[in-house]
Amino acid sequence: MNIPAHLLYSNEHGWVRNEGSDLRIGITDFAQDELGDIVFVELPEVGDTIERNEPFGSVESVKTVSELYAPVSGTVVEVNEALEDNPEYINDSPYDKAWLIVIEPEDDAELDDLFDAEAYEAHISE
Repeated sequence: MNIPAHLLYSNEHGWVRNEGSDLRIGITDFAQDELGDIVFVELPEVGDTIERNEPFGSVESVKTVSELYAPVSGTVVEVNEALEDNPEYINDSPYDKAWLIVIEPEDDAELDDLFDAEAYEAHISE
């Protein structure tokens, strides 16, 4: 299982990469593996506000449809539109090509509630 050390992780299997003033968000390798082959992704629009621990979109796989939960609150400033035509990127490259959204965070202190790689690995091993 790939768990990059430079990212932060949520209880709901999202990852967050701090990019200065913005945060890039995706789903983990563990999550995509559990979901199976991704066939559709629904994401918010640029300008939408997302709330921590609330759904902001969904992914549909051959197995199920799962909601995507926001690891932190903020305003969407970029959406990975490549996923519209290539949802399989989530299976192929969950940490690179398959980022979901970029947000301008509402409160940087919310990052303190996320797991580092070691804690996330312990979380998924439970």
